[in-house]
Amino acid sequence: MPSSFFGWIGFLLKEYGPLFVEGTINTIIIAVVGTLIGFLIGLLIAIVRTTKVNKKSSAFKRVGLKILNVIISIYIQVIRGTPMMVQAMMFYYGSLQYFNLNMAAMPSALIIVSVNTGAYMAEIIRGGIISVDRGQTEGALSIGMTHWQTMTEVVLPQAVRNIIPSVGNEFIVNIKDSSVLNVISVSELFFISKSAAGTYLRYFEVFFITALIYLFLTISVSQAMKLVEKKLDGDGTYKIYGSQSTAEVIEVKEEV
Repeated sequence: MPSSFFGWIGFLLKEYGPLFVEGTINTIIIAVVGTLIGFLIGLLIAIVRTTKVNKKSSAFKRVGLKILNVIISIYIQVIRGTPMMVQAMMFYYGSLQYFNLNMAAMPSALIIVSVNTGAYMAEIIRGGIISVDRGQTEGALSIGMTHWQTMTEVVLPQAVRNIIPSVGNEFIVNIKDSSVLNVISVSELFFISKSAAGTYLRYFEVFFITALIYLFLTISVSQAMKLVEKKLDGDGTYKIYGSQSTAEVIEVKEEV
């Protein structure tokens, strides 16, 4: 057996290297799929929550939206108000106990993370929609565009740019929070690490390796999201008309 810290690091990587890789891949899959599906859930919820009704709207639309908003509010409050570990236990074991659904651990994990992320994404995207100038929404509606067309073609392309940092942060949270899914025996990075540490009782060395892997994943995601932000910002060679500086306005006045 190794006698030094780095000796144990090398030994554990040799013995459990493939398992660490497997756990890392599963963690990435859970985080990516959960974030993407959660984004779609949040997007649909945000569009519903920003839909306006007026006196001209049909009674069916007014009542339907009110019921939907109540259901959505309950969903967001419950999901955001309870730990994902508790949600995982309730969903995984509750579906077997009450519905006789013996789901595999990995599909259960994807559903749990997606539903959990959707509640947070709904508020993130709604905030992004609100951040877009209201005049653009009014202008789109005034030329006959529906609320859905206004959202998808005018507002959301701008809102997405505003929420990129928050989406990236949620992605990073999912990478780290996937560790709680070990309670339902998902073979993600933490579950593999716990198994490896228990074999030789070298907890510090094993979780030192685990911490480095998590750190590498989160830093990589942070850098990738910065590149996406930079790409969406454009090359800076364009001019935004209608947003003149004070100096430009003064110059125009003098010419007049």
